Amino acid sequence: MAILAANQESDMKKTSLIAGLLSLFLLVEGNTLFAQQGRDNNQKDFSEFLDRKGNYYRTASGKPGEGYWQNAADYQIEVALDEANFSLGGKVTITYTNNSPEPLDFIWLQLEQNRFTPDSRGTLTTPIQGNRYNGDTDGGYQISNVSAKVGAKGANSSKHLIDDTRMQVWFAEPIPAKGGKATVSMDFSFKVPVKGMDRMGRLKVNDGWIYAFAQWYPKVAVFDDIEGWNIEPYLGAGEFYLEYGNFDYKVTVPYNHIVVGSGKLMNPGEVLSKELQNRYAKAAQSDETVYLISPEEIKNTALTRPKQDGMITWHFRIQNSRDAAFATSNAFIWDAAKINLPSGKTILSQSVYPMESNSQEAWSRSTEYSKASIEYYSKQWFEFPYETATNVAAEINGMEYPGLNFCHYNSKGASLWGVTDHEFGHNWFPMIVGTNERRYAWMDEGFNTFINHYSSNAFNNGEYPSSLTQTRRFNSYFTNEGREGIDNYPDVTDTRNLGMVAYMKPGIGLIMLREYILGPERFDNAFRSYIKTWAYKHPQPNDFFNHMENVSGENLSWFWKGWFYGNGNIDLGITGVQPYGGNYLISLVNKGDFPMPVLLEISFEDGSKERVKLPVEIWQRGDSWTHLLKTSKKVTAVEIDPDKVITDINLGNDSWPVEIYKK
Repeated sequence: MAILAANQESDMKKTSLIAGLLSLFLLVEGNTLFAQQGRDNNQKDFSEFLDRKGNYYRTASGKPGEGYWQNAADYQIEVALDEANFSLGGKVTITYTNNSPEPLDFIWLQLEQNRFTPDSRGTLTTPIQGNRYNGDTDGGYQISNVSAKVGAKGANSSKHLIDDTRMQVWFAEPIPAKGGKATVSMDFSFKVPVKGMDRMGRLKVNDGWIYAFAQWYPKVAVFDDIEGWNIEPYLGAGEFYLEYGNFDYKVTVPYNHIVVGSGKLMNPGEVLSKELQNRYAKAAQSDETVYLISPEEIKNTALTRPKQDGMITWHFRIQNSRDAAFATSNAFIWDAAKINLPSGKTILSQSVYPMESNSQEAWSRSTEYSKASIEYYSKQWFEFPYETATNVAAEINGMEYPGLNFCHYNSKGASLWGVTDHEFGHNWFPMIVGTNERRYAWMDEGFNTFINHYSSNAFNNGEYPSSLTQTRRFNSYFTNEGREGIDNYPDVTDTRNLGMVAYMKPGIGLIMLREYILGPERFDNAFRSYIKTWAYKHPQPNDFFNHMENVSGENLSWFWKGWFYGNGNIDLGITGVQPYGGNYLISLVNKGDFPMPVLLEISFEDGSKERVKLPVEIWQRGDSWTHLLKTSKKVTAVEIDPDKVITDINLGNDSWPVEIYKK
C-alpha cells in the first residue's frame, strides 16, 4: 500500500506538473486550446504575393541578369530662341542603338510639347476645375524634314506617324538586333507655353523674360524586356521614362541672355566676357558663394558679355544622361560655388534668379543649399556624376532634370531649402537609377522623399528639420476612406492623394524599414547596393524588392505586400502585463491589417529601461502573442515603438498602463 500510495502521489505530481506546463503554454500562446482548434493562421501575410522569380534578364537576387540589355540614344541638337514670337526651333539628330535581341522595324518617340493643344489626351482628361497640370493649349510641335536610316549607308525613309504625344518613325529596313544602329533627324519648333504643366514655360519679370525649357526636343521612348515599347501618352501627373545616352546641344539666344543647362558649358570663352570667365574660375575654387553677375550688374552687358548685339550660341554637353534641360534669360542674377565630392573631384554649384528673388532669406542662399544637398547625397549614397548642379528660379513649383532644377522664384527659407533639396535628390532617383516614372512614381518620388528626410535633418545642424520625423502626423490620411494605394499609376490617382501615394507613404515606408525593421546598417548596405547595381539602368519594382531582401538578408514579402501593395494599417497593442513566477508576461495583439515586428521599451521601478525587439514571425500563427520577460526588477511601464517610428493608427493601446502615454 505504501508503494501504491507513493506511486499515486508521484503520478499526481506529474499530472500537476503537466497541467501547469500546459496552462503556461496556453497562456504564453495568448489563447485557449479551443480557440486554436480550426483557427486559420496568418501564413498568407508572409507568402509571396508577386511573381518575383528570376529569369535570363533579371535575377532573383535583384540584379541585371546575364542577358540584360537596354537600348541607347545619343542626341545632337541645335536650337534658337525667337523672342519676338516666343518660340524655339531647330534640328535634332538621334543616333539609336538597338541592343535588344530582336530587329526593330520602327522606333517610337515622345513629343511632349503636343500636350499643349486643345485636343490632346492630356487636355481632354483634365478636370473642368483644373489641377496642377493645367497647361496652355495653343502650342504643340511643328515637325518637318523627317529622315531615318539604318547604319551609315542605309536608305533614307521619311515614313512617320504622329498621334498625340507619340511619334512612330519607320525605317526602310529593320535595325539589326544586338548592337544595330540607326539615325533619325528632323526639324522641329514650338511656341513656348506660359503655363507648361508646372514643369516648363516662361515668366515675365521686371528685367525681362525667364525661359525654362524642358520636354523641348523629340526624344526616344524606352523599349525594354518588360513591355517592349513603353508608349503611355503624356497626360499630366505621370512623368518620364527615358533611355540613356550622350547629349551635345547648342542654344542660340540674344547676346544679352545668360544660358544655363544640364552638363558642362563647352565654350565659356565664346559666351562669357573675360571678367565673367575670371569669376567663373574663382567660383569653381570657392566653398563660399561668388557672384558671377551681381544684382547691380544684370543690365551691365559690357562687363559680362563678349558682344553687344545680335545672337550668340551656348554649347553644352552631358554624358550618360537620360535627358537635358536648360534656361535662358536677360534678367538673371548668377552666383556659384564649388561642390566637393567624396572622390576628391570638384564640380560647380550655381543658381540663376531675378531681382524679385534676391534676398538672404530667399535665393541668395540657393547655391549654399544646392551645394549641401549634392555633397550629402554623394557621400551617403552614390557620387553625383555631372559637371554642374544648377538651380533655376522660374514660375514652377519644383521640377527636376539631370543636373538642373526649376524651383519657384517666390520660394524662401524652409520652402526654398525643401524644394531645392527635393529636386536635386531626384538626380539619384530617377536620373541615376532610371525607373519608369510614368508607371511607378513611388520609385522616384517616394525614394527621393526618403533621402530628403535625412538630408534635411543633417543640413546646418537641423535648420530645416524633416516633416517626416513624426510619421504619425499623417495618420489622418491612413485612416481616411478615400485613401489610395502606392501601386496606383500617377495619372489614375486622385491629384488630392498624389502627394501621399507617390511621395509620403513610400518615403515613410522606407523610414520604417530602415529605422524599425532592418536597422540602419543592414538597410544602408542594401540600399547603396541597389543604387550602384542599377545605376544608369532600368529596374522594375521586383528588382528593388529582390535586391533589398538579398542584401539585407530578410524576407520582406509581408512588408511589400502590406505597405507598398496594400492599403491597410498598422495597429499593435498591449492587452496586459502580469507577474509570473518572478518574471513578467506581456500580452500583445495585432489588430492591424498586416504584421510588424514589435519593439518594446520596458521601464523599471529603479528608473532603468530595457528594449526588447520581437520578430515579425510572432504573428505567423495568430494575432495574439505573449512574451515572457525574464527580470528580477519590478516593471512599472511597457510601451510599443517608443520612438514612434511606425504609423500605428491606435495610440490608445500602445502602452501599459494606458495613462503613461503622453507623447
